[in-house]
Amino acid sequence: MRFVEDFSPSGGRHLYVPLQDRMEAAEARALVEALALMATSLDPSPHQNITDGCIRVPGSAHKSGGHQTLITPLSQAYDILRRRNPTRTLVELRAALAPELARKRALKAREAKTVAAQRTGGLPALPWGTGSESPLRRVARTGLYDTARYQSPSEARMAVLNHFSACGWSLQHVENELAGQFPGLAALYGSAERQARLLPYEWAKAQTFTSTVSSPPKAASRKHGEKSALINNTSQTLTTGGAGKSSVAGVYQLVNDLENVLYGVLDHRLQKRGREGLSLRLLIRGLLGYMRAKETDILDVGCRTLAAAMGKHHVTIARLLPILAAASDGILTKIADARQKSADVYLIQLPEQYQQLARELTWRKGKIHAIRPVFRALGDPAALVYEAIERGQHSPTTAEIVRVSGISRNACAAALAEMETLGMIQRHGRHWKVTAVNLSNLAARLGVLDDYQAHIGRNRRERAAWHAYLDRFRDGHMNEKDLYDAERDEYWLPPDDEPAIWFAA
Repeated sequence: MRFVEDFSPSGGRHLYVPLQDRMEAAEARALVEALALMATSLDPSPHQNITDGCIRVPGSAHKSGGHQTLITPLSQAYDILRRRNPTRTLVELRAALAPELARKRALKAREAKTVAAQRTGGLPALPWGTGSESPLRRVARTGLYDTARYQSPSEARMAVLNHFSACGWSLQHVENELAGQFPGLAALYGSAERQARLLPYEWAKAQTFTSTVSSPPKAASRKHGEKSALINNTSQTLTTGGAGKSSVAGVYQLVNDLENVLYGVLDHRLQKRGREGLSLRLLIRGLLGYMRAKETDILDVGCRTLAAAMGKHHVTIARLLPILAAASDGILTKIADARQKSADVYLIQLPEQYQQLARELTWRKGKIHAIRPVFRALGDPAALVYEAIERGQHSPTTAEIVRVSGISRNACAAALAEMETLGMIQRHGRHWKVTAVNLSNLAARLGVLDDYQAHIGRNRRERAAWHAYLDRFRDGHMNEKDLYDAERDEYWLPPDDEPAIWFAA
């Protein structure tokens, strides 16, 4: 789009984008607020109301002295104002700002819901400026840091980079956001040359630091013949013979077979449960994803971990797990209850009645996912629709997506339209294909990564409070009942038809 630029004595700049057709004030406000989410130095206030917010045009006197100076050459500015931007360019601008427009709509809906809850007495009024943004992300966005905690901009930079490294970011992600939503981090370097020279080096240090902190300590070596004992309730039980731990290849094959059963039988069975069925279908996908990641068929993943992966409340996950175990027809079985710091333990297996079906169906390409961060904003139906396109044997039509995903026609059409607007999918004739758009970057533009980090932080605080509560009952004294249970047989008698072998102590 063509624009005219001027310069203010106070250091600011004005950009004038003339249009051929008139634009409603509400539409102009939405576009400017979406631009403000991408360019944090932009002031959207002149377009946020229809009565105030006037600006000084080139040549106007400034209150601090001097005049507003035109930067664009006068002849070129006259040509731009005479031959204005057509409607086509405005459509392209809306398409480029689609994630920010969706993010702004979600923020306004959340604010309206919060205000309505406060008016009805459901929520206490929050002080101005409070929110879910973490302190380090605020530093990256504004460039302001607590001098009592960080002695120099270098320490503040390293704290921010450590945070991004722990969140799974890459150097490319950081470099992209320096000119996007985190210009404050770039300002902490002082100059572009200093940033280009120090950023790769400091990012390598941040990755080294986070990998060292997150890696578990190495187990102490045992002497030959020395037996080990369980030191807490989360230690793995040592096998004494017979069937041991499944191999990695065996676990992967089991996951692929279970995916065939999921797509062939279980999905269609859970579709009949309505809205609850959507959550159950995504929950079993999340369990299979953790099964592949942990390379085991025995999972002890807590409800809060699953809730963070699915974008739901942990009470909802705790309610859905028993329902899924009952509806899975033997695929998911609970084998141990939660106790103290350990979660419920579930066994995932392939029942005998589904083994022939799993062998006859062809494995699908790609990995199975529960809820990727971008779908925390788009919803569960969009996740299943995207999966039907991404993991289909061929590029499906809309009718095939409705049939495979089990989503209603209207919900499927709405999800397809929204994802096409965001550039996640594209249509070729009657068929749909996924694009090469980066879903993590799109999630950051939609603002859901902040909600995800707030969810993780809330889980950590709740776990810390629970662990502190449990530690109150640890007095270090071991009672006799801790060693012996009167209701449990701790001896074994051989059958009558086998000779007894006794050993003298």
